[in-house]
Amino acid sequence: MAEPEPVEPEPQAEDPALTEMKGHIKDAFSIFDHENNNTVDMREIGTIIRSLGCFPTEGELNDMIAEVEEDEPTGYVRYERFEPMMSRVLMDKSRYRPEPEDRIVKAFQVLDKENKGFLTQEELQGYMTTEGEAFTTEEMEEMLSAAVDPDKNIVYYKDFAPLMLLEES
Repeated sequence: MAEPEPVEPEPQAEDPALTEMKGHIKDAFSIFDHENNNTVDMREIGTIIRSLGCFPTEGELNDMIAEVEEDEPTGYVRYERFEPMMSRVLMDKSRYRPEPEDRIVKAFQVLDKENKGFLTQEELQGYMTTEGEAFTTEEMEEMLSAAVDPDKNIVYYKDFAPLMLLEES
């Protein structure tokens, strides 16, 4: 007597929230996929991750990149490797979230030793490029363009802190 054909299980419908999340990942990745070949330059991974609302430290970002990097590094990351890692990261709602506004203001207040309510451009640039995880020149220019009052060349951090927050969709 012949063995019965194995019955394949019915494909499970994917959770709509997961489908939507994967769509956001694909959209963010596609913006940097200039060749339309499901790859992006490895240097863009941090920007993509941050555009999805995750703010890992540089060390954590390096670990993420190492996870999605090819066995033989090419300088590019394939979507097939990026999407599972990013899905897992986004599912963990508690990790990589931006700091709340009051904590950002308190951090600026620690730097404002004279309690003036502002930092000069030079002070901010000094702190951000020499302390902790130093900003790159490009990151510093981007921050200063948004933060510095062009008339007074200072950063009113209570006005700037809300701009640092991620808009929830």
